[in-house]
Order: sequence, then structure tokens, then C-alpha cells
Amino acid sequence: MSSEQPSGFEAAREPESATDGRLQILATEHWSLLATRSLSYTESFSRVSMFLSVLSGAVIALALIAQADRFGETFVLIAILLLSVVIFVGVATTARLMTINRDDMRWVIGMNRLRHAYLEMHPELEPYFISGRYDDLRGVLLTLGLDSMPRRSRMTLVHGMQTLPGMLSVIVSVVVAALGALLVVAFSGPKEAAVAVAVAGFLISFTAFSVWGRRAVRYRTVLTPRFARPEDAAQSER
Repeated sequence: MSSEQPSGFEAAREPESATDGRLQILATEHWSLLATRSLSYTESFSRVSMFLSVLSGAVIALALIAQADRFGETFVLIAILLLSVVIFVGVATTARLMTINRDDMRWVIGMNRLRHAYLEMHPELEPYFISGRYDDLRGVLLTLGLDSMPRRSRMTLVHGMQTLPGMLSVIVSVVVAALGALLVVAFSGPKEAAVAVAVAGFLISFTAFSVWGRRAVRYRTVLTPRFARPEDAAQSER
């Protein structure tokens, strides 16, 4: 009897030990994704700060040059050069932010899959989770806190302008408008033409950024769902 008890005890403890090992591995991956998201946010803020520093430096330099040149030809030429550099930095920063946002969605999908694994092993913990457990679009929006937004306004222009890429697109579009007006002035164009070119430059630039932003982050181009909601999976099969 005594010789059989340890073997029975080990057999009873074996599944629990295996579960504990899986939980440890999943938790390690979860913390790794959290650290990666934190680094992504840090890089986003650093990129935006760098762009704003370049923009502020350009504006200060133009203000000093304007005092010395009285808005003459030298000022216009230097302004065209500096604003061109600002636009380049702004476009590069926006492109990087869009890439970071796409990567962040990938990490969120991974974290949702890990929560799905947690609840598969311990389904009794489901009432305590407020983040998404499915890796479909609805699950990602739940984790990002966007599930409470009305469906029609989820990807609207107002929400897009609240994001870092959207905010930068407005600023860069204003710089593009200013550069267009300066080009008209450099060729001795009338004021009406300068205003028209500035308005057209802003609208074209902002529209281009908006289309670019909508196409940059698409859920199906990030990862294919593996654990979609049962009702969503049934609709997709139909």
C-alpha cells in the first residue's frame, strides 16, 4: 500500500504541474509583450518630440532671419529650404508612427491570444477579465478601449485627428500650405494665388495623409485570427 501511494500521488499532481508550467510560459510571454508595447510608446513620444523640436527651431530661425532681412528674397529662400526639411521630418515621423501603431496592434492580438489560453485553462476566471480574450477585430478594440465608441464613428476623421499620426498630419499639412504660398511669392505671384495654393496644398496633403493612415493599419494585414468570437466565426464561414 505504501509503495503505491507515491505513484498515485505523482499521477494526480502531474496535470497540475503541467498547467503551472504552461501558465509560467504564457505569463513570461505576456510580460514580454507588455515591455515591447512600453518601448513602442516611448519611441512614439520621442519621435513626436523630435519633430516638434525641428519645427520650433525652424520657426525661431525664420523669425530671426525675418528681423534681419525684412521678409526679403533671402528670407523666402531660406524659409523654403527650412520648411522643406520640416516636411521631410514630419512625413518620416508620421510613417514611423503608423508602423508603430501597426506593431502595437500585433502585440495586442498576441496578448488577447494569451488571455484566451488563460481562460481555457481556468474558465472560472472569466468574470475578472475586462480586456479582450478573442484575437479578432472586436477583441482588439475591446483591449484598446475602443469598443464603447459608436460603430459609425469608430474610424471617423475626428477620432483619427486625436491620434499622434493624425495630429502630425494636420501640422505637416499646415507647413505644406505655408511652403506652397512661399513658392508663389518666390515667383512673384499675386496674393490671391498664394492663398489659393496654400488652401489647396493643405487639403491635398491632409487628404493624402488620411488615405495613407486608413490603409496603413488594417487588421487583416497584421495577423489572421485564430480565436475569433464563435458568432463572428460562424458568419465568416457563411
